[in-house]
Amino acid sequence: MLIYEHALWLLLAALLLDAILGDPDWLWRRLPHPVVWIGKTISQFDKHMNQTTATGSLRKQAGIVVLLVLVSGGLLVGVGLQAISARFSFGDILVVVIAAVFIAQNSLYRHVAAVRDGLETDGLKGGRKAVAMIVGRDPDQLDTPGVSRAAIESCAENFSDGVVAPVFWFAVLGLPGLLAYKAVNTADSMIGHKNDKYRDFGWASARFDDLINLPASRLSGLLIALAAPLAHGSIRRSFASIIKDAGKHRSPNAGWPEAAMAGALDIALAGPRTYPGYIVDDPYLNAAGRKEATANDIDRAGIVMIGACAIQALMIGAFAIAIS
Repeated sequence: MLIYEHALWLLLAALLLDAILGDPDWLWRRLPHPVVWIGKTISQFDKHMNQTTATGSLRKQAGIVVLLVLVSGGLLVGVGLQAISARFSFGDILVVVIAAVFIAQNSLYRHVAAVRDGLETDGLKGGRKAVAMIVGRDPDQLDTPGVSRAAIESCAENFSDGVVAPVFWFAVLGLPGLLAYKAVNTADSMIGHKNDKYRDFGWASARFDDLINLPASRLSGLLIALAAPLAHGSIRRSFASIIKDAGKHRSPNAGWPEAAMAGALDIALAGPRTYPGYIVDDPYLNAAGRKEATANDIDRAGIVMIGACAIQALMIGAFAIAIS
């Protein structure tokens, strides 16, 4: 394992850099974001290896091969970048910048806050337009409370797989772990769907993504619960919601941060949702909570997320000091 003092200080620096700068629009308008490169690679695999005329078994085998290539590629690129960084005096800066690119604190907050701003500025139309950028469900089927709940759920779930998971895998395996994680997580978002096209081809990526997100989902629930008082919420209620409802979610991981956020804000999340082509009839998380979520609740969720990010950074710093 890579957990050692120097790596943790680099991780803290990456968290600070991302918190300050995020993903600069001026840069990524000129250069493709690394996740875009990963996505294009996956698209090519999808185009050439996901043959609809093949049997389900063959498509599943092809998906396993794709997963192995993505994990191996992420690990190899990460090893290469760490080797390059070790050869130069500015190598630590390179590692910090690369890590910051793959951590989504700043961008997640901005995307979630945009939904709040859309609702407050342009009403339901503005909220639907903004929330469509961060969720897969059909925005036209959402009323104002639905838009608000969708934004809050996205905030909680993406805090886990966009912030805590990259941090965890960098702490454990450095850049190789971080890049391999992002490759798998991107594959899950692109081909890990349970429809006819991807049920078999994306099976391996979806299952492996579930596995590697297990630690981060539990940690994210803890962090959200601890940050609840910052939004006038209850740590006790947040933990109670995790214990009672996390396992009710259709995802083995998303239920933890979403249940924690539901309890922290004392609102009901998840429940029946409409996606393009199908309906998910899930139970509510924290069902006794208020279902009429508002733009103010989105703001409170953002405050909880910022607090959870700060607590995570403090924990990393404390651990770095403890093992120094």
